[in-house]
Amino acid sequence: MAALDGLPPLRDVIQRHGLDARKALGQNFLLDLNLTQKVARTAGSLEGVTVFEVGPGPGGLTRAILALGAKKVIAVERDSRCLPALAEIADHYPGRLEVIEGDALKTDFETLAPEGPVKIIANLPYNVGTQLLVNWILPKQWPPFWESLTLMFQKEVGERIVATEDGDHYGRLGVLCGWRTNARMAFDVPPQAFTPPPKVTSTVVHLTPNESPIPCSVTALERITHAAFGQRRKMLRQSLKPLGGEALLNNADIDPQRRAETLSVVEFVRLANCL
Repeated sequence: MAALDGLPPLRDVIQRHGLDARKALGQNFLLDLNLTQKVARTAGSLEGVTVFEVGPGPGGLTRAILALGAKKVIAVERDSRCLPALAEIADHYPGRLEVIEGDALKTDFETLAPEGPVKIIANLPYNVGTQLLVNWILPKQWPPFWESLTLMFQKEVGERIVATEDGDHYGRLGVLCGWRTNARMAFDVPPQAFTPPPKVTSTVVHLTPNESPIPCSVTALERITHAAFGQRRKMLRQSLKPLGGEALLNNADIDPQRRAETLSVVEFVRLANCL
């Protein structure tokens, strides 16, 4: 990457700016510049695209996205220590990098989205990654403002995102993602690719919108999945008792003795619509 964009190696940037990764912020910096390019390429062509990035840190993935032709990157960074390093990238790519200092969980990405295609690419901080994904896939208006999500998670979370019924990792996240998106795990990233190395393998997940999901209330589906998987070892007639129990299940034509992990996304949506 240094030869590609003329900027210093990331290790030099981190040392010069004193950017030790902080566990409290969920930081694990990805320094392998071949990998950052691979992550960015997973999103497909970036020509003419505005990219949202969360937690850019010293900017390794940011540099890859810009070098691959993104029209603009809007990066949300909570750690003020990283801003000088990101400013150097902005100077190198005039007018193409906007850095917003703030909390991504409190950022209204949709209001920031310009006209034209938008993709979200991020090595998400471990401590907020799942909630950010849920926020992006459950807006009231659908299809969403983004064309795709290319996100790095702990592998366990990635497996939950793509899981289907009767799988070991199937749960609330698999239902929500299965309802509104087409999701696939692209590739794994070993711990040694990061500084500091996490204790787990990471994975890159690519999601695109399901343009025509079965109509359903987001609130109702969240209530159903929360109750069902909150007591996943119990029969649905028991776990869904606060929401109607057997009467609700019979109305949806679902055997009350079944358990949550056996229901398909279609059946969960039917339950939510009956609710």
